[in-house]
Amino acid sequence: MAASSKLVATRRGKVLLVRRRVDGLWMFPGGRRRSGEGDKDCLRREIKEELPKLKLGRLVLWREATQKNKFSGRRMSDAIFVAKKACGRLDIGDEKELDRAEWRKPRRVRLTPTSRYIRDKLFPQKP
Repeated sequence: MAASSKLVATRRGKVLLVRRRVDGLWMFPGGRRRSGEGDKDCLRREIKEELPKLKLGRLVLWREATQKNKFSGRRMSDAIFVAKKACGRLDIGDEKELDRAEWRKPRRVRLTPTSRYIRDKLFPQKP
């Protein structure tokens, strides 16, 4: 099992991103798994905490990223899920951790290293 779970949701050419209050970096929503918790359960709990008004459809595991992150040098341990549907208001639930949530283009935004990895694999730049 992965140490954390991340959500990739798209709508009209944009992806759902949240911004960390501590450093202003954007990331795909999600977080760390608790003891005894499955990857998908972790993601649903984290989304409920971070974005309580967001409703998710079926979640499909895209990849378990366990390699070394080329941006940070740290070993990743993330279960990355794609939501078939995501709707609802983007109200922040945990205002100590996050200060914004938006549907954004995946480029020209300061992302965390793990979120850059996800973006580059799922949304490669066109030549």
